[in-house]
Amino acid sequence: MGALDHISDLFDCSGGSSKHKHRKQLQTVEVKVKMDCEGCERKVRRAVEGMKGVDQVDIERKAHKVTVVGYVEPNKVVARIAHRTGKRAEIWPYVPYDVVAHPYAQGTYDKKAPSGYVRNTYDDNQYSGSHLARASSTEVRYTTAFSDENPAACSVM
Repeated sequence: MGALDHISDLFDCSGGSSKHKHRKQLQTVEVKVKMDCEGCERKVRRAVEGMKGVDQVDIERKAHKVTVVGYVEPNKVVARIAHRTGKRAEIWPYVPYDVVAHPYAQGTYDKKAPSGYVRNTYDDNQYSGSHLARASSTEVRYTTAFSDENPAACSVM
């Protein structure tokens, strides 16, 4: 960059637009919002459709899921829904159960999740089994007492 380019950038009067400005990318943002009726659904839809950069809004009321497609930031979508509707909103925390290695492990299984979904575990070491609950010594003792591999096992016929 030469000296003339530097000076012309300093005295640029083009209205504040810069060639170094960061553009937002097209994203799909999924948000969990509790909606009970059509009025709740309408209120959430109006809150999100009014945002700048939103292209499409899909709402699944029974799953309590709002999908927003557009040039938006996920945190701003969540904040907008929470502020405009007064409802608690969070980024969609669920994934299909067949994506997770151990879907019924502690911390992953959630009773409130829609059918076919479990809570997403943001663990990088997901497949090592480190997040699974370990059996206590009393549980091990009782399960091995009636095992076929234990030669001193109780045989009840």
